[in-house]
Amino acid sequence: MLEFKNEIPFVEDTSIHDIMKVSTTPFYIYSQEIITQKVKMTKKILGNNIFFSVKSNSNQAILKLMNSLNIGADVVSIGELKRSLSAGFASNKIIFEGVGKSKEDLIYAIQKNIRLINTESLEEIKLIQKLALEKNKFVNIGVRLNPNIDGGTISKISTGKKTDKFGIEISEIENIVNLVSSCNNLNLIGISCHIGSQISNVEAYKNTFAEMKKAADTFVSLGIKIKHVDLGGGFHIQYHKDDPKFEIEDLKGELDTCFGSSVYELSFEPGRYLIAEAGVLVTTIINTKQNGGINYLIVDAGMNTLIRPAMYGAHHEIVSISKKMDNSKTYTVAGPICESSDIFVKNILLPKQTMGDTLVIKNTGAYGKVMSSTYNTRSLPSEVLVNKDNFAMIYSPNKIEKDIEEDIIPSWL
Repeated sequence: MLEFKNEIPFVEDTSIHDIMKVSTTPFYIYSQEIITQKVKMTKKILGNNIFFSVKSNSNQAILKLMNSLNIGADVVSIGELKRSLSAGFASNKIIFEGVGKSKEDLIYAIQKNIRLINTESLEEIKLIQKLALEKNKFVNIGVRLNPNIDGGTISKISTGKKTDKFGIEISEIENIVNLVSSCNNLNLIGISCHIGSQISNVEAYKNTFAEMKKAADTFVSLGIKIKHVDLGGGFHIQYHKDDPKFEIEDLKGELDTCFGSSVYELSFEPGRYLIAEAGVLVTTIINTKQNGGINYLIVDAGMNTLIRPAMYGAHHEIVSISKKMDNSKTYTVAGPICESSDIFVKNILLPKQTMGDTLVIKNTGAYGKVMSSTYNTRSLPSEVLVNKDNFAMIYSPNKIEKDIEEDIIPSWL
């Protein structure tokens, strides 16, 4: 995504230096071209039933772009549902997932007649039936199943093992059927699963497909006409050059082998896979120092801007756009937050850096800005969308003073 032309850093045909003239760091840049290419490639291989995982990047401009590429939206909260509708997604192209939907969330989804509410417990099914009856509505639901498959990812983003909080165990299928059969306002037409994120092992998907095919067939044999089988997302991307490479064509091969000519309508809900590599985070060095023999670069982006390294121990490649690698030095790149965990990378070789130089943190299009915070009373980062030689600010944060004004001081103070 990032390339140099005559030693000037560009995203598509837009110079990062030009963006820096109108936006202070830190800020995210997204490439419309790369997003478009990735969505089209994914649809070509896996089919048209792709639902973008809104939690990975919920900016309205990004959602509007995804909608223009004729894919659906996969949401996990009423906020994401409202964002998707606001961005133009048709109700019948929105799937509502999530282990913690409130009564108010469900009422809103029912009123909007969305494509599917994927339930995650027997209690939730009962609640939707009650609400649908009260609203005199007939509601299409799915059931998220837990296939008890280890995706081989880190524990914090594993969602498919029976000890994880997500889904209903496959052993409960008969109980699900008995319950749904007594719910006159519900129509169970789909099953779904999601075994985690950053999964590179196609064998895990092969096993998941087999379990889901068997589950769908079981529902049908018990009199439930399953139409949709949602097989989740979690496709791996390379954050580091030594990371395993995920081949989506291999996934397609296993999909065809398992489901063959079955009548089920198959769908996927990728997020990171569609947008992570289309984003970078631009940050400025605000201080340099040495402690205990470690050369620190303190940058204006922190764990409040990009939390993945601190939360997950995640790696992001960092490059200098200010200097060539003529005189290199080993650094630890750290943020300004008052936490020892606010470290982006240790022992990275970069050209010798000075205060005011600029670094770019790569592959930050997913789970970047959307997970940012105002911790330490710092502003949220801006967001910029690039389209060839054009760019637009798609998010501009409040000034600190505005954030402070939103606090409410009680009358007795």
